[in-house]
Amino acid sequence: MSAIQYEKNSDGIVILTMDSPNQSANTMNADFRVALENVVSKLKSETDLKGVIYRSAKKTFFAGGDLDELILATPDKATEFFNMTAELKADLRAIDTLGVPVVAAINGTALGGGWEIALSCHYRIALNDPKTKLGLPEVTLGLLPGGGGVVRMVRLLGLQNAFPFLMEGKQFGVEKAKSLGLVNELADSEQDMLDKAVAWIKANPKSQQPYDVKGYKIPGGDPKTPAVAQVLAIAPAMLRDKTKGCYPAPEAIMSAAVEGAQVDVDTAFRIENRYFTQLATGQVSKNMIGTFWHGLNAIKSGASRPKDVAKWQATKVAVLGAGMMGAGIAYSTAIKGIPVILKDVSLENAEKGKAYSQKLLDKRVSQGRMTAEKRDQILSLITPTANAEDLKGVDLIIEAVFENHELKAKVTQEAEQYLVEGGVFASNTSTLPITGLAKASKDDKSFIGLHFFSPVDKMQLVEIIKGKNTSAETLAKAYDYVQQIGKTPIVVNDSRGFFTSRVFGTFVQEGLRLLSEGVHPAKIEMAALKAGMPVGPLAIQDEVSLTLSEHVAKETREALQAEGKDLPRSGADDVIESMIHQFNRKGKAAGAGFYEYPENGKKHLWDGLSHWNKNTPIAEQEMIDRFLFVQSLDTLRCLEEGVLESVVDGNVGSIFGIGFAPWTGGALQFLNQYGLENALKRANELEAKYGERFKAPQKLKDAAASNQPIK
Repeated sequence: MSAIQYEKNSDGIVILTMDSPNQSANTMNADFRVALENVVSKLKSETDLKGVIYRSAKKTFFAGGDLDELILATPDKATEFFNMTAELKADLRAIDTLGVPVVAAINGTALGGGWEIALSCHYRIALNDPKTKLGLPEVTLGLLPGGGGVVRMVRLLGLQNAFPFLMEGKQFGVEKAKSLGLVNELADSEQDMLDKAVAWIKANPKSQQPYDVKGYKIPGGDPKTPAVAQVLAIAPAMLRDKTKGCYPAPEAIMSAAVEGAQVDVDTAFRIENRYFTQLATGQVSKNMIGTFWHGLNAIKSGASRPKDVAKWQATKVAVLGAGMMGAGIAYSTAIKGIPVILKDVSLENAEKGKAYSQKLLDKRVSQGRMTAEKRDQILSLITPTANAEDLKGVDLIIEAVFENHELKAKVTQEAEQYLVEGGVFASNTSTLPITGLAKASKDDKSFIGLHFFSPVDKMQLVEIIKGKNTSAETLAKAYDYVQQIGKTPIVVNDSRGFFTSRVFGTFVQEGLRLLSEGVHPAKIEMAALKAGMPVGPLAIQDEVSLTLSEHVAKETREALQAEGKDLPRSGADDVIESMIHQFNRKGKAAGAGFYEYPENGKKHLWDGLSHWNKNTPIAEQEMIDRFLFVQSLDTLRCLEEGVLESVVDGNVGSIFGIGFAPWTGGALQFLNQYGLENALKRANELEAKYGERFKAPQKLKDAAASNQPIK
């Protein structure tokens, strides 16, 4: 069966129905390319052709490129890849230059290659559906739109207006597309859409792309236009400031757009294709596709969920503790339509927790993203209380009180009696072992860890921690709840700090060690940003608060000593101690940490850090390597020790939980893409210079010896 069904109606209009065989969505795979080539040949031989309509037999219009194919593109196949994509573009171009009107009947979401097919048409009609998403998100996978998207968006919108859609991958709905002039008409049904397409073709027998009309000028002007030239003079520097040189895709998009705007359309397509080939055969896109597409899809399909447990839905949830975390969990639960009991020691505190949701929802209403009625409906699902009896009948309790064993034990015993039979009790702890916390429970099989990240409303990851006796049913229910509230679950086994907090700590500690070694603090922060981390370690330490880090270190040290082990002090401990007890600087919440926080100005590094600064010479790349290797090696240790059960959870968790450099595809993929032998050699060098934290785990040695990726 062909991926494109060809039908010519009595009006002489050819309707091309895209319907990729054996797939739920249309993609630009080999089947589609062959079908398109045949379609072009057939159209060219038509004698009485009046027009062409693209439509879809799927629920969506077209999903985009075939990422399974793209991830296999390698530098040694660059010429073959370039020719293949050039032929695809040429076929789309052949249809839009036939001299007859070409219409896209967009029945649903059209992203990436799907939107590029729509752009290759002279007229676009979309079904009026607010759920439809349009756009070119390729940059989020380290790619650029390679089917003519860069060239056509620039020619239709102008350079400046096209940049956010190309370089940030911004998606938009049909109303926005209509206001931009990218969609010409809206339709109420598929039949209405088809009727409008036929009517437009009959009314416009001679049609072509606007930019193919002689004398057409790009909106806003080309790169030589003074106003555009002025913007382009500083745009590359501004972009580099954002990407820190870690992401080749936005830079390639800007280059393809600007260079393509100075030449004819067909030359512009060739320029776009060269940059597309460079990115598609490069390593960064492989890293990003592997994790952001294949990895996330594996998690969505339940890769780490027990297979033989029936699907479950939470119907009523209780959250204990209405502080920042508890309030955020309540908001994230209620916004998905699940009733929440928000309990604190006083009704006043619980009301404050609910007010957090009110504030977030009010903002949505003021931005026109939600109606006042919907806001009130969501708020009505949150019941603040100080009375434990109000928890009766909940099927999930999430404890989100302060990180203290005794306090957590007390609230567990007070609340769990109100759980329905088969209900789940979860602790939102970031460091305390779940098996220890479960001792306070009367049923440790139903006890689990749900580690949310702050701010909960924005952070997508939830780390699910299995205690020693947590049952498969409990794990499955926890996994289902996390997906029910639209977040991404990873599953880890119990240990101190679990996975994310433990590895995150190595990043912050490395920054503090560098400070204790006398490296200039600004250089430390910049090296972390250039490694691809979203924030520098000193800024992050301020956010976490120095007193909390001191408290966690003290608890960890005491727990290890009770087990007959030791946690040696480091330069990082000395820095924290001095900052708190010598300089009274406890972090951002206290208004003073490694940074100053002026009321009416931007934060800046505290001058007093000169106490440590000896301008110790160190290469920036050395610091970058220390930041990336200290985290990736500890992530591999987590896999080796069984804290992590899968590479996918390690890669996804490291990016979404601790902000590990996204360009790498995650902490474990960083080692794979570095080259395993090279990674082992570099780890050995760093260990010799800086100590045991850089010692290569046996898994890295084995992977390097067999030349098989860590998996």
